[in-house]
Amino acid sequence: MAKPASPRSGQRRRMENFRKVRSEEAPGGGGAEGGGPGSGPFADLAPGAVHMRVKEGSKIRNLLAFATASMAQPATRAIVFSGCGRATTKTVTCAEILKRRLAGLHQVTRLRYRSVREVWQSLPPGPTPEQKPSEPAASLSVLKNVPSLAILLSKDALDPHQPGYQPPSPHPDSSSQPTAPTPKRSLREPAAGEGSAKRSQLEPGAAEENQTT
Repeated sequence: MAKPASPRSGQRRRMENFRKVRSEEAPGGGGAEGGGPGSGPFADLAPGAVHMRVKEGSKIRNLLAFATASMAQPATRAIVFSGCGRATTKTVTCAEILKRRLAGLHQVTRLRYRSVREVWQSLPPGPTPEQKPSEPAASLSVLKNVPSLAILLSKDALDPHQPGYQPPSPHPDSSSQPTAPTPKRSLREPAAGEGSAKRSQLEPGAAEENQTT
């Protein structure tokens, strides 16, 4: 007997007939850290700080080029990398690379959730069997809670007791530097001191042979 189809598989088949038109942040999606959609996770951020919004299709090379040039200016004291959903991994990568390029940066990481509304529209060629030809294309609105990550990197010292604080990374020690490769010797070439040791072992025998003769 055939098993009944699960509700999730039926929903997946229905979503195949739709395409995503736009995605926008829903009102009141401040998340666990508080604040409205327009306020960031760092309320006491110094004026003039650079805010880098990382998206799923952003190029890391372009983001880091702008971030490095901005942080090279003495007037720029802090920078924030923020991304949500699938862009969180790219957000962490940008922050870690910038920390290696510029030493002495203090870091604060904040994780919260954002409410995102996705608007989907039915695909052409037209209406579904339940629709009449005169009816417009059907639209669907989906509300999702996606993780949002914000990383603050500051040249100035920050409060070490606040959640998510990380001190500047120490300078790399000598153990992390690559060591010079040791030269390889051939199988027929004796090691240093090996030939002299063999000669010293043969000397008593040679002396006895000289005495017998």
